[in-house]
Amino acid sequence: MGWELIIFICAGIAVSAGCLMPARWLPPLPNDKLMHFVAFGGLAFLAARIAQSNAEQFAWLFGLLAASWAIEVLQNLVPGRKFCWRDMAANAAGISVAALLSQLITGL
Repeated sequence: MGWELIIFICAGIAVSAGCLMPARWLPPLPNDKLMHFVAFGGLAFLAARIAQSNAEQFAWLFGLLAASWAIEVLQNLVPGRKFCWRDMAANAAGISVAALLSQLITGL
């Protein structure tokens, strides 16, 4: 198991836990959408490094987008949290930008 996968798993757990934490447990956030963008962009960049081909990268990134949607849906079950299309858009934007940067850097 490569270090990218280990970091991806740990970061994925941390992002999921943060997104599914009750609102009253969270500190005041300066820019929630920027945090979504950076968190899912970071996960996407790691996923792109893990992938061995364009098809595999697409599968990782699509899976990450589906997971971000599932997290947003699950927020409806968390006190003080709810599904937010703007959060979903920030997640998708972070994933997209990271995928493009990864393509430019690695040339996959």
